[in-house]
Amino acid sequence: MDEKRYDLTILLVTLILVTMGTVMIYSASSIIAMERFKDGYFFLKKQMIFVFLGLGAMVIMSKIPYYYLRKCAYLGIFLSIVLLILLLVPGFGVKVGGAKRWLRIGGLTFQVTELVKVAMVLFLAHFLTKKHERIKEFFRIFLVPLTICFVMVGLILGQPDFGTSVVIVIVMMFMFYFAGCRVIHMAGLAAVFVPAAVALIMHKSYRLERFLSFLDPWKDPTDSGFQIIQSFISFGSGGAFGVGLGNSLQKLFYLPEPHTDFILSVIAEEGGFLMVTIVIGLFILLIIRGFMISIHSSDLFGTLMAGGLTIILAMEAFINMACVMGLVPTKGLTLPFVSYGGTSLIMSMAIIGILLNISSYIHHDERETEKAFES
Repeated sequence: MDEKRYDLTILLVTLILVTMGTVMIYSASSIIAMERFKDGYFFLKKQMIFVFLGLGAMVIMSKIPYYYLRKCAYLGIFLSIVLLILLLVPGFGVKVGGAKRWLRIGGLTFQVTELVKVAMVLFLAHFLTKKHERIKEFFRIFLVPLTICFVMVGLILGQPDFGTSVVIVIVMMFMFYFAGCRVIHMAGLAAVFVPAAVALIMHKSYRLERFLSFLDPWKDPTDSGFQIIQSFISFGSGGAFGVGLGNSLQKLFYLPEPHTDFILSVIAEEGGFLMVTIVIGLFILLIIRGFMISIHSSDLFGTLMAGGLTIILAMEAFINMACVMGLVPTKGLTLPFVSYGGTSLIMSMAIIGILLNISSYIHHDERETEKAFES
C-alpha cells in the first residue's frame, strides 16, 4: 500500500485564511468589543478558542478513514432533523436577529445548520453510491433524497433561514449531477425549485424588501439599503492598497457587524483591492484543489463527498463576497475561515480535514479502499 500523502496546498491555503481572518477579526471588532464588553480583546479571545477547536476537528477528521463515515450517514440525518426540531422548542432555540438558528444545550450554543449541511452531503454521497447502478431511474434515486431534503428545508425555513435552504438545495443538485443523474431529471427539478424560491421571496415582505434594496439601495439609504451602502463606502475608501491595518473608519459603528458577515468590507478598506484579490484568489485555489480531490478520488463515495463539501465552501464564500459587493441581495452567511463565529469555523475546518483524508487515499488502489470499508 502506498504511503499516505495529504494535499498540502489545501492545508496551507486554509491556515493562511484562518490566520488572516483572526487578525482581521481583532481589527474589525476591538472597538465594538470595548464598547459592549469593556474588553477590546473579547472577540479575539473567543475566536482563538474556536481556532484551536477547529484545528482539533481538522486533525481528527483527517485521521479517521473517510469511508468509515458512510456508517454515520443515516445517523447524521436523524440527528440533524432532531436538532432542527429542538430549535422550535422553547428554552432550546435562541433567537438572534429575528431568527432561531442557534441551539442551546446546557452551556453550549451552536448553529445547527452548519452541521446539517455536512450531514446532508454525507447522506447523499452514501445513498447515491449505494444506488449508482440505477442512477438513471428517477423515482428510485430522487424520491428518498428529495423527501429528506424537503423535510430539512421546511424546518430551516421555519427558523427562518432562506439562504441556507437555497445552499442545501443547490448542493443536492450538484451532487446529483456529480453522480451522473440524467440532465432531463435535473432540469425538471430546477423547473420546480426556481418558481418555489421566487414564491418564497414574494411571500415574506422582508425578503422582497431585501431584494428591492439590492436593486436600488439608495432608495432607502438609512434603513434597508444602509448595510450595502456602508459596504460600498468601505470598498471605495480602500482604493488599491487600503488605508492600513487597523485604520478602517467604517468599523466605527457605521458598518453593521463588521467582524462577521461584512468582514470582507473591512479587509477591502484596510487592505484595498490588492488584499481582496488575494482573499478571492485563495478561495479559488481552495475550491480548485477540492474539486481536484473529488475528481481523482479512489472511489465514488469519496468523489461525491469531496465534491459536495467543496460546493458548500464555494457557495458560502461566493454568497458572502457577492453580498458585500452588492452582486446579490444581502444574506447572513459568514465568510468561511475568515468571519467571526465558532460553529462555522469548526465545521469548515472539519470539512478541510475530510478533504485532506480523501486526498490521502488518491494514490491507493480503489479495491484496497473498498476492502478496508467492508472490513
